[in-house]
Amino acid sequence: MSDRELLELAAKSAGYGEVWTLDNYPNTFYIGPRYTGGAPKYRAWNPLTDDGDALRLAVKLLFELDMGRGCIAIKHSVGIKILEAFNHDPYAATRRAIVRAAAEIGRNMT
Repeated sequence: MSDRELLELAAKSAGYGEVWTLDNYPNTFYIGPRYTGGAPKYRAWNPLTDDGDALRLAVKLLFELDMGRGCIAIKHSVGIKILEAFNHDPYAATRRAIVRAAAEIGRNMT
């Protein structure tokens, strides 16, 4: 699954709505309604790269995080459990595990 697909499903699970990009910034993701004039009501959002966005997502979805040696486990009351190996960057692995768990919830939403 692509990063964009993960982010779209994660945003859905948290009730953030649509994830989109601007043509001249294809690697910057936004949530909220697209710009239609006036004051913007959207904001940049990427919990795969931003610790704050990832933490807010984990708190909003009531995730349980369990750090082990070389691995992070994300658990949720709906029965989801995601494991992600650390390798050399435990922060990136933790962010990715949070997004993967959120995406799994989003995928199971009707």
